[in-house]
Amino acid sequence: MITSKKLSPERIQEIKKFPIAYTKDSPKLTADQIARMKPANPQYWKVGPVKVSLSIRIDADVLAWFKSGGKGYQTRINRALREIMARSG
Repeated sequence: MITSKKLSPERIQEIKKFPIAYTKDSPKLTADQIARMKPANPQYWKVGPVKVSLSIRIDADVLAWFKSGGKGYQTRINRALREIMARSG
């Protein structure tokens, strides 16, 4: 289970003191070995922006224009907003 609670400084220190047991099956890796590591399935590592559900009031003609392009109008609205955001620096 994933929790959103932050770890306390005391808990972080406790974790840092916990001994790491390296074995034949889980040896200590060198910096070079770590640098060369790749995920078994790269698709699992594709992380995109988190989507948030919201309610927004948009002029009817603006919404009609985006909807006139067919399915995916919310994606097109998001893309337009992202372009404005990128231009504003």
